[in-house]
Amino acid sequence: MENDNKKLYTVTIFSENKVGLLNQITIIFTRRGMNIETLSVSPSALKGIHKFTITTYSDADTIEKVVKQIDKRVDIIKSFFNTDEDLVYQEIALYKIATDQLLQLGSVESMIRTYNIRILEMNETCVVFEKTGHYEETQGLFDELSRKVKVLQFIRSGRVAINKSKIERLSDMLAKLNEQKPEGYDEDEEYFGL
Repeated sequence: MENDNKKLYTVTIFSENKVGLLNQITIIFTRRGMNIETLSVSPSALKGIHKFTITTYSDADTIEKVVKQIDKRVDIIKSFFNTDEDLVYQEIALYKIATDQLLQLGSVESMIRTYNIRILEMNETCVVFEKTGHYEETQGLFDELSRKVKVLQFIRSGRVAINKSKIERLSDMLAKLNEQKPEGYDEDEEYFGL
């Protein structure tokens, strides 16, 4: 799905977990009139460093400027942008439907196999299941269910993504920063230039 001549980009930001940082990041997008499509934040593989994953529609020139502007923030370690071709990515969606309506759809086992879903909760009144996939897959299942039964609740996570590159760019950058420790810095501590 594309907006005019704009393409969907995934912006990945690594930072320390500081109060107010998310607000500072979102202001950069809103000042340029860019809508954030999805957002997820979690600890990264590196202790003390969090990873923000943001998707937005943009042209190449604008997204490059946004990432450079994000990089200038004091609390940001590094930010990157990628297209879908550069990433392995997924979303998680949860669906809640009434148990009696689910049973009207036919075989629950068949539905699990067809849509590759996982049942998280099943009781007398409702069933909650999970589907992992790309936006088109999670939305497609919602659309399909909505045509047949009433979906009581539906929620989708933001994108989680990993770069396909063999190089862990952040780790490499941090290793270089550690090599550039200032004189008199304690050798037993890691230095991230922060």
